[in-house]
Amino acid sequence: MFFGLPDEALALRDGLREVLTDACTAATIRAAWDRSPCDGLWKELGDFGLLGLLVDEQRGGLGLDELSFVAAMEQAGWHGVPGPLVETVSYLPLHDLPLDGTARLAIQRPGVVHVPYAGIATHIYREDDLALLSAFTLDEVESVDRSRRLAAVQGEGELDPAGLSLLSAEEFEASGGVPTGFSATACATLGTAAFLLGLARRQLDLTVAYLKERKQFGVAIGTFQGLKHPVADAVVDTEFAWPVVLRAAYALSQGDPNADLHVSHAKAVTSDAAYRMSRVCLQAHGAMGYTVEYDLHLYAKRTWALAKDWGTAAEHRARVADHLVGKDLL
Repeated sequence: MFFGLPDEALALRDGLREVLTDACTAATIRAAWDRSPCDGLWKELGDFGLLGLLVDEQRGGLGLDELSFVAAMEQAGWHGVPGPLVETVSYLPLHDLPLDGTARLAIQRPGVVHVPYAGIATHIYREDDLALLSAFTLDEVESVDRSRRLAAVQGEGELDPAGLSLLSAEEFEASGGVPTGFSATACATLGTAAFLLGLARRQLDLTVAYLKERKQFGVAIGTFQGLKHPVADAVVDTEFAWPVVLRAAYALSQGDPNADLHVSHAKAVTSDAAYRMSRVCLQAHGAMGYTVEYDLHLYAKRTWALAKDWGTAAEHRARVADHLVGKDLL
């Protein structure tokens, strides 16, 4: 089996990199921290077609699969795109909302009080009662990553006609072109995993550049074993995690009945790998790493938040364990 990205996914990733190089800089992320909705960035994403990546072509989307999705989300993670990108791309196939960047969709999952990205969202999908809110009030709270704009939400909305994954495959298809067996929750979980790897790789790039430039005792500190070995170990974690993400994406694209198992595996290993990379990079920077004004914080704090979003590593490992016990494989 070829364990890599198909040509269309590679082309999408490369094209997105070109767009985000100018459209999403560190200054863009800092503006989001200061409560900017980043409308210009979202318009660029809409014009590129990214928001309709998983939406059927008949509805104006790109009609691509989950392999292209994780390729795009990894690249978006490297650039640290602020806002509910993963959620919007994952859930737009279930809703009749514009794909031009004017719609930003936050998800209120069952039992969640403070909704990530509620402060920047134009719509909030409430999974408890399948209500799509377009008018709501917010009570914002502080978050480790200020671009996430956490808030408690109050509002009224109509029932979502697509019904998320609670409907049968036949009802899905009747709802307007939603792929059979499509799971927005699984996509969002996997998209977060890919985004985390992008964040990890961005922090690695910043750290490698710093270790080459910073000198101690007349030599670059990157030559010291006490620094280069932990960084190398963190790189191994992220590189081993990427094939797991690809396996989960392939499983989703093929309608594998065990796709949820593979998604949980991916989220568990990426949460751990990205968090470790963030910790190692912070330590490698020394006192500089603890300076909030330094760009590393923009990606580190997003990592800390997303490592626990859409299920922690421990929760997903427990799901994998439950599956194995149910299959009598232990």
